[in-house]
Amino acid sequence: MDQKKEYPKPKVLLHICCGPDSTAVYERLESQYKVIGYFHNPNIYPKKEYGKRALAALEAGNTLGFHVVIPEYNPEEWLKAVKGLEKEPEGGKRCEKCFRHNLEATAQKALELGISFFTTTLTISPHKSSDTIFKIGRGLSEEYGIVFLDIDFKKKDGFKRSVKMSKHVGLYRQKYCGCEYSKD
Repeated sequence: MDQKKEYPKPKVLLHICCGPDSTAVYERLESQYKVIGYFHNPNIYPKKEYGKRALAALEAGNTLGFHVVIPEYNPEEWLKAVKGLEKEPEGGKRCEKCFRHNLEATAQKALELGISFFTTTLTISPHKSSDTIFKIGRGLSEEYGIVFLDIDFKKKDGFKRSVKMSKHVGLYRQKYCGCEYSKD
């Protein structure tokens, strides 16, 4: 009798920018990886908004069946990282610093947890440059010695799928990127 041996899936630490975006990203990853979510977003302003988004990330994880790690909210670390770039336009140098800040924290957390892969939900957004995110992720991959999965989740109607899934589940969807400089 032939028995097929099953091996555990490799783990991936998924940086989650918001709960709604994690839905379709999880759906794409879960067949190949055991997904662990990481809601590292000290850029989100104000604290009340941060709380709503953190709760939506937890709700997405609970509904879909993946664990979400949420570190302590520390906006001062983010403000320090983007100091001098406050007047930059949305999508400019401040956003690049922000991506790097959150992705570096994710790479560090992956190392701490013994996870060999990391990626981000950021690429599902039609408002974010996947090429910029890939460049940052690949650089961190080399720096930290772990693999960055450079997947453009907006492809194959990923963003549309995230909207549909998050509406179905009833997740809070924000109206701005997150930082105090993108609020208007």
